[in-house]
Amino acid sequence: MNVLVINCGSSSLKYQLIDSASESVLAKGLCERIGIDGRFTYKPAKGEKIEKEVDLPDHAVALKLVLSTLTDKETGVVDGMKGIDAVGHRIVHGGEKFATSVVIDDQVIKDIESVSDLAPLHNPANLIGVRVCKELMPGVPMVAVFDTAFHQTMPKEAYMYGVPYDYYKKYAVRKYGFHGTSHSFVSKRAAEILGKDIDDTNVIVCHLGNGSSVCAVKNGKSVDTSMGLTPLEGMLMGTRSGNIDPAVVSFIADKEKLDADAVMDILNKKSGVAGISGVSSDFRDLDAASREGNERAELALSMFSYQVAKFIGSYLAILGRCDAICFTAGIGENDGPVRARILKYLEGLGILIDSEKNRETVALV
Repeated sequence: MNVLVINCGSSSLKYQLIDSASESVLAKGLCERIGIDGRFTYKPAKGEKIEKEVDLPDHAVALKLVLSTLTDKETGVVDGMKGIDAVGHRIVHGGEKFATSVVIDDQVIKDIESVSDLAPLHNPANLIGVRVCKELMPGVPMVAVFDTAFHQTMPKEAYMYGVPYDYYKKYAVRKYGFHGTSHSFVSKRAAEILGKDIDDTNVIVCHLGNGSSVCAVKNGKSVDTSMGLTPLEGMLMGTRSGNIDPAVVSFIADKEKLDADAVMDILNKKSGVAGISGVSSDFRDLDAASREGNERAELALSMFSYQVAKFIGSYLAILGRCDAICFTAGIGENDGPVRARILKYLEGLGILIDSEKNRETVALV
């Protein structure tokens, strides 16, 4: 069985086509900078890697490009759409409706839509992937895998907010956490690399990309994480503000004559490193601008690194013992200078970075 795995992020689309029998990857790739300009990468197991700049205004265009490339007579790895037997979709928010993966049907789509206001940058993008696949591959079974599921092991003191308890009982207002599939896999892989039993391994996983979160994983279970009710909570991100004084919402609304929804749109889509720098949400653009002397780009990079370090420090206290600090996702895996900036803050705790190894960007998968 050939399974197409799709991860529609806020500005990217990662994909792999996997032969489930042999667990081999037939092809994989990435559509990035969606909605900015567009870059497409396609790497078949056998054949030449394709990299090109291409206009990607939205996720629908990106996914259609992926499917056409996978099934192309010259570049493809399967004979038409019939060569794809099932599709797995990463879905960011399942609310309290979904604690496990489920086969997608019309009701599941409606349930995912019902909590999309909790993940406005992701759930709509995730559902675009579902709908495009449903349109282009009618009858092919699809499964939803939820980012929120891994964090269901958080203790109540970690996931509850300091608001009237009735809001939790009536509306399930609480911390959910995200990037669960990433935090789960990376923590287990870290234990393997360390040669330890996952049930006796404490790690801190830093999933750093356009959306970022840090997670404390104790004995294989999530005990706290930086994102909350929505992916807006946590550190400064690509276009998200991260943690701010809640009073900022009403303050900006009053000053700018906006309603709450308009302010939330600003905090989700026009803030973060993009809002601070005025340059871009892409860290490669920020790095280039910073090197050219752009002070706001440098400030955005400094703020991001500082805030990630604060979460790592707080989770060191929660865990008591930490066996590894892991970096993953686009920035975490590939941006050595940002990793160095973050860990510089932790030198006082005896955490030192090997500068030479940090320059290596090969992921330990």
